[in-house]
Amino acid sequence: YCFRAEATLPHIAELNPYVRVLSSTAPLDETTDISFLKKYQCVILTETRLSLQKKINDFCHAQHPPIKFISADVYGIWSRLFCDFGDEFEVLDTTGEEPKEIFISNITQSNPGIVTCLENHPHKLETGQCLTFREVNGMSCLNGSMQQITVVSPYSFSIADTSDMEPYLHGGIAVQVKTPKIFCFERLEKQLKNPAYLLADFSKPEAPLQIHTAMLALNQFQENFGRMPNIGCLQDAEEMLKIAVSISETLESKPQVNEDIVKWLSRTAQGFLAPLAAAVGGVASQEVLKAVTGKFSPLQQWLYIDALDIAISLDKTSCEEFLPRGDKYDALRVCIGESLCQKLHKLNVFLVGCGAIGCEMLKNFALLGVGSGRDKGMVTITDPDLIEKSNLNRQFLFRPHHIQKPKSYTAAAATLNINPQLKIDPYLNKVCPATENIYNDEFYAKQDIIVTALDNVEARRYIDSRCVANLRPLLDSGTMGTKGHTETIVPHLTESYNSHRDPPEEEIPFCTLKSFPAAIEHTIQWARDKFESAFSHKPSLFNKFWQTYPSAEEVLQRIKAGESLEGCFQAIKSLSRRPRNWSQCVELARIKFEKYFKHKALQLLHSFPLDTRLKDGSLFWQSPKRPPTPIKFEFNDPLHYSFIVSGAKLFARVYCVPVTEKDLSEETILKIISGVNIQEFRPSNKVVQTDETVRKPDHIPVSSEDERNAIFQLEKAILSNEALKNDLQMKMLSFEKDDDANGHIDFITAASNLRAKMYNIEPADRLKTKRIAGKIIPAIATATAAVSGLVALELIKVVGEHPFEAYKNCFLNLAIPIIVFTEAAEVKKTEIRNGISFTIWDRWTIYGKEDFTLLDFINAVREKYGIEPTMVVQGVKMLYVPVMPGHIKRLKLTMQKLVKPSADKKYVDLTVSFAPETDGEEDLPGPPVRYYFIHEDN
Repeated sequence: YCFRAEATLPHIAELNPYVRVLSSTAPLDETTDISFLKKYQCVILTETRLSLQKKINDFCHAQHPPIKFISADVYGIWSRLFCDFGDEFEVLDTTGEEPKEIFISNITQSNPGIVTCLENHPHKLETGQCLTFREVNGMSCLNGSMQQITVVSPYSFSIADTSDMEPYLHGGIAVQVKTPKIFCFERLEKQLKNPAYLLADFSKPEAPLQIHTAMLALNQFQENFGRMPNIGCLQDAEEMLKIAVSISETLESKPQVNEDIVKWLSRTAQGFLAPLAAAVGGVASQEVLKAVTGKFSPLQQWLYIDALDIAISLDKTSCEEFLPRGDKYDALRVCIGESLCQKLHKLNVFLVGCGAIGCEMLKNFALLGVGSGRDKGMVTITDPDLIEKSNLNRQFLFRPHHIQKPKSYTAAAATLNINPQLKIDPYLNKVCPATENIYNDEFYAKQDIIVTALDNVEARRYIDSRCVANLRPLLDSGTMGTKGHTETIVPHLTESYNSHRDPPEEEIPFCTLKSFPAAIEHTIQWARDKFESAFSHKPSLFNKFWQTYPSAEEVLQRIKAGESLEGCFQAIKSLSRRPRNWSQCVELARIKFEKYFKHKALQLLHSFPLDTRLKDGSLFWQSPKRPPTPIKFEFNDPLHYSFIVSGAKLFARVYCVPVTEKDLSEETILKIISGVNIQEFRPSNKVVQTDETVRKPDHIPVSSEDERNAIFQLEKAILSNEALKNDLQMKMLSFEKDDDANGHIDFITAASNLRAKMYNIEPADRLKTKRIAGKIIPAIATATAAVSGLVALELIKVVGEHPFEAYKNCFLNLAIPIIVFTEAAEVKKTEIRNGISFTIWDRWTIYGKEDFTLLDFINAVREKYGIEPTMVVQGVKMLYVPVMPGHIKRLKLTMQKLVKPSADKKYVDLTVSFAPETDGEEDLPGPPVRYYFIHEDN
């Protein structure tokens, strides 16, 4: 035996070597001199008697400045969290969201002035928020001023009196200004009488006060008897109920006592539900960060989360089920009973993803004993990724010495350190159509529950479809920074993940990226596209072409003969411009600089001079379009130099050119650049695309002049011995954001910020560029812990086969903070007719035989399910549509001949439709029908 503080310290300390972690085993009770707390900014109490909590809170609140105080308690299936950050706590940023930027289309000369934003771009502001203005033409005195706004409509808002200002002409951007906000807190003593709380479940608005009362009764019971209520002891429960009734009278709102809450609190108080602790711990940890940083809105002041939905279904379970047995699961057993513990041990779970949520889920599995049964039970995990350094701040099963090792294998080994009884089977595969031979129907049939811990929406949709097809429950979750969600999907009870669709991600129009960027996100995406084109896409096409046509001489003969070879022009162009030494790599980067940041601007200003006007007389160059300014190359400008060096290094890598330390010296690069011949700009008459609806063309047509030029270039390369085997291959680079040494982010940052400078857009630092270019979904361990804890609670309900009402979905944003529990979405029934209906979980089954015809199949469906199909489809193949020519004859064909199954195929999934009740209406959809070619009994 040892103190918990001493036992946990080394494990906590190794999570981050930069954090100093100390432990103390000195007693902390009512007699302790607590003046030592003055050296701390924040004090967090757990498992502390209420009387001591009050004493410490009074001390913390009285300090100048006050010490932030947080207390968190978990009693069985109940939890509470309390915060007190002092009389006046200043928050600098209440939400953590990026300040909104609104492009302006008009400002009225009136009192108040009405600001209208661009069409189809709602401002999403709130009354009382402050904005500052810039780049306003005409009403220029607004620029730099700060205005408090009142929302008029989704596309307009009012500001101060603008009637005496100059008339508005065009342009302008309004930028949200974050203003500090003061939050006022009361001491614990006062809050106990009249609690301010966050309501998490709007279907039970009375619950927080009822739980508050019951928990105070538990605290008083503990003070009176020096112990917790005995498990399942009716006498103790009655005593607690009396105390609760008495306490209720002392509270300002005098809430009605809920006997069920008091009973279950008394019954489970000696227990501990690890997933509930994970959920509350995640929220509490976020409050600690708020306390010491002043970022995000703090909890005011109580939060109650419970798992009563788990317990209600156990009401008639024998009391002996909950009694301790002297093993590591005693605390869990008190909460859910022995039978449910055993079901968890025998569970087969498939966990997809071993990132932040995956690691937290495995921790919960270990503490619940999921998959630890002696004869049955298994946790199967899969993740194709390797561990990166950036993972270590939230994926707590990994350590620095695990970097570049597979996540799944490492996570499995770390989980076994927590609970060696678990059985874990790790894989490195993606779950997608390409791996359906591994994760087939037989695999899913062995799984009791599938848990997804993925960022990829399409992967989640695919896994959901497999769960529906195989009637398997799915627990889905995700986080984005402080936001998180959980969704419980249970066969025949709830809708599936695919039943709802998120709004599509807004794409940046092609013409905006190519010619008219208005925000830093546009320039970063442009730079990322340039990286992909130059260092990934073009090398890939180059290699593919020369693998198809390995002889340059043969290619020359064939194109001279008039043959059209796909990708020929681009491959020859890349070959003719191939740099063969470091000097040529630097020269190529310098030429690209001139093209991207000077010639492009000059061409646009040639096509659209600054005084260009549209048909309606308005200026072409007005917000959000920004006229570009050509950039003159300056060697001593760090941004210019960074583009040249990072670009040249990437070209050298792609073209397999060796680079020495001397090559990278400023002296060498200056010497090379000084000798580069830069061509003067020559304007072209090429049409510049301005239509935002036009997408990027898949292929650029090749002119006859380009073809003649390609022949000349290839002949020249062959004669110069520059079309040999080694010349016909390039190294394709795959964008990797986490390797700082590879130069990928360096190039994108330099290219993006140069383009931003060209268009007078505020630049972004390397970190922001990396986040946007790498499409990094922000993640924080607090939200991850909370979400995974809530998912694990739902897992217990699924294993216990709880009724529909017990399942909860959750959305949370710990920054605001908001936590909302809702009932799972009930599965919808689709009526066909005559009382025949189906849901997404239904699949009709027909067993055939060798000579079974299509007509036999249709008759079998009618006889078994009471309705005759009028259309039969296999995937995208129409097997039977009566109105199509020749399809009536198909009725006599056998199903084997129509479907043409492979030798090992036992069945085929078909879609059927039924004739509408009224002519002219669309056919009525039916459920999927699985047709077995031979009856299983045979």
